Amino acid sequence: MSNPISNAEASAKHGGHRHHHKHSFHHGKHRHHSASTHPYDDKSGMASWYGHQFHGRKTANGERYDMYAMTAAHNTLPLSSYAEVTNLRNQRTVIVRINDRGPFRSHRVMDLSYAAAKELGIQQTGTAAIKITPLAMN
Repeated sequence: MSNPISNAEASAKHGGHRHHHKHSFHHGKHRHHSASTHPYDDKSGMASWYGHQFHGRKTANGERYDMYAMTAAHNTLPLSSYAEVTNLRNQRTVIVRINDRGPFRSHRVMDLSYAAAKELGIQQTGTAAIKITPLAMN
């Protein structure tokens, strides 16, 4: 069985992103992690994704945004931490690595890479209601 955090770390080698627009992304992996006691557990809200227009731009942690990597922007989760994101409409989940800050719209809780949005099935609609569960690393 593959390790979703290792998969997200491998995708980090492709770079990160800096965004000012929001679009969402997903990665269809099942939950494989230890229980988290993070104060942000199970936060819900709207997510969007960002793509070509930000591809190659620097992210908050200094990486280059790679729209094909499993990454996301969040305003309070620690940079380089991981979170499970669930699309509440279809229950698809992905593991993303937080490598940027945002979103910068008050009604959004996370900006996803294109790859993550596609896995979650929200690349066409652009936004979706999600649940965010920060992951504890072993």
